[in-house]
Amino acid sequence: MRITRAFSASLLMLGLAVAPAAADSSPTPTGSASADGDAPTQAGTSFRTATEVEQGQTATASGSTGDYLYWSFPADAGQRPTVKATVKLPETQAAQTWQIDVYDGLRRRQSCQYGAQTRTAAAGGASSVELACTLRTVRAWSETWANDPLPGTYYVRLTAVGLTTADLGLPVSTEVRVDSKDIGGAAAVDGSLAEPLVPGIAVKSQAEKDGSEDSSAVLSAIEPEDGWSSGWWSDRWVWTAIGGALAALAGVGGYALTRGPGRPHRVPPSA
Repeated sequence: MRITRAFSASLLMLGLAVAPAAADSSPTPTGSASADGDAPTQAGTSFRTATEVEQGQTATASGSTGDYLYWSFPADAGQRPTVKATVKLPETQAAQTWQIDVYDGLRRRQSCQYGAQTRTAAAGGASSVELACTLRTVRAWSETWANDPLPGTYYVRLTAVGLTTADLGLPVSTEVRVDSKDIGGAAAVDGSLAEPLVPGIAVKSQAEKDGSEDSSAVLSAIEPEDGWSSGWWSDRWVWTAIGGALAALAGVGGYALTRGPGRPHRVPPSA
């Protein structure tokens, strides 16, 4: 009876562990669901004036060849952002090479896992150029010497490179969109930043310590929909619970196999 009760309890633990996994099996979009009508229609000209864009929005801007166009967006731990840009070229016979670069909150240039980060439009050929850059997964914590993506504000810079003087100042129109894939527990690490790498976060933290409500010095006003480090729950916890339940079942089964039939029956002494 004790073995039966223990086995039933282990099965109950397994059922409770599998239930969250089934409930969490549907994909969760990480991009914002805001309408494109609220998306920005202009771009900044430097890191400090970068136009803020939420994930899931398609930002548009008009500019000239030779300009540096900047946007910024938030990325949290466990996300793998993909930045896509489309440049509609003017009617010109000269070839143009466009490049998209992504920088983290420390303004370190981040490498792309894959995507056409630089493309050249043939002279008098294509009317538009499409660029893409998929970053590495954002980590909750990293060594100080590493160049890993960390939670915070990311900057997108779009510009034409290698232009001649005759090609400067030609009008162009651009579209930029950022989407992310939630990697989940596979990207979890043991550690986290005290604060996300957001411009002005140090000033805001000091103001909160001093009890001041003045947040005018904070330069960035964008963050993920559910707040920073909202993805503390991941499938890593589910698989840990499943592993514990399976270990308990293995212990009960091993005990049942090695215990044997129990105590031998007493044989009455012969007269």
